[in-house]
Amino acid sequence: MNKIIFFLMATCFALLSCTKEKTDYEAEIEVVVPEYDEFKEAVTIHSEGYDIKVEALNGTFYKGYNEIRLTILDSQTRKEANATDVTLLPIVTKADGNKHSCPHRYNLAYRTDGKYFSGYSVFTSESLVDGAWELHIRFTINHKTYTTKQRITVQQQTNKNLNMTTFTARDDEQYVIALVSPQRPKVGENELIAGIYKFNKSAASAKDYPDPSQFSYTEASGYTLQLDPRMPEPSMGNHSSPNNEDLVQRDDGLYRGVVNYTMTGNWTLNFIMLNQNGKILKGTNVPTDFTPGIEGVKSELYLDILF
Repeated sequence: MNKIIFFLMATCFALLSCTKEKTDYEAEIEVVVPEYDEFKEAVTIHSEGYDIKVEALNGTFYKGYNEIRLTILDSQTRKEANATDVTLLPIVTKADGNKHSCPHRYNLAYRTDGKYFSGYSVFTSESLVDGAWELHIRFTINHKTYTTKQRITVQQQTNKNLNMTTFTARDDEQYVIALVSPQRPKVGENELIAGIYKFNKSAASAKDYPDPSQFSYTEASGYTLQLDPRMPEPSMGNHSSPNNEDLVQRDDGLYRGVVNYTMTGNWTLNFIMLNQNGKILKGTNVPTDFTPGIEGVKSELYLDILF
């Protein structure tokens, strides 16, 4: 009997050890989830008598979704310049010299309530890890067009609730999915917001650099993200939760649904992405089996979160 008990204990230890090598869930849970609600200056560009101030949450550009606010001031008077046709184009230069962009709003919208130009950029990589990022900005004042650029730093996103993923779907198109909200979920039902973006393949030859048509993304329209949240830890058996709602697109272009977290910890958001005709472009069903002691199976399209 003692030999049997020892064997079972050794087997359990081996299973737990293998699982822990895959994912250190205990270490992840100890991470403090940051939350930012204040826009601060991330970079200021001085160009031809004007100061272009770019703000982001916490004054930092992170890998993933970034809301961006831009103001243009006269350098001498320090007053807001009467700028129009403001555009923003983020470009990363890879180590091999190739240049790419990321999902972004090219034509910024002016917000009269805050007196700033509003946009976003979904940075797909961090600076120095996979290339150097630059912001290319253009604007018009008194019928004269100004162009400027500035190298920026894109940092690692430490908040897993704002994770993102890039992939090629079954239609052979390139997509990006980025979580936008909530930054810090609560136990219970949460509104889940994400952006879905599609890279626009350009057949035309490049014009003078930077040609925005070569770096263009669009907000994927009319898609559906079917949602199946699970707790993948071996001790949780990959269980799900009730009252979740799939993500569908709203008027602001973002996709909104409901995710119900029944407890704090590590969760996986398993997705199946459908196009306007209901055809599956990416994602697989997750088994409904309760699997204690085994790390949970995930969809081929998923994002891990933690709170």
